[in-house]
Amino acid sequence: MNPKIKVIIKRPDEPRGHVCWISSRLENLQRTVGGYIQVFPLTGHSTIICDEEGKLKGKPVNCRCSGQVFVGTIIFVGLDQDDFTDVPEGAIDLWKQGLVFL
Repeated sequence: MNPKIKVIIKRPDEPRGHVCWISSRLENLQRTVGGYIQVFPLTGHSTIICDEEGKLKGKPVNCRCSGQVFVGTIIFVGLDQDDFTDVPEGAIDLWKQGLVFL
């Protein structure tokens, strides 16, 4: 089974990122961020996935969120206990209004 989840992906060269559906398989998440994944929880139901070694690899700065500087491509996803899920609809609504800078 290869479940797909709705996410916001933001690359360093994108001003806001884009909403899309991607496979939640570990290999796909690693390919998307360009390395081993690191997870930064934002709230009880959402998190940012990034390249664990992005700063060491010299990837370009992407954005700042919750006091953390993110580099390289990041993925904003929902979180249900230990499983990645669709990004919360409320977060997508805020993103569309330009209130979330991912």
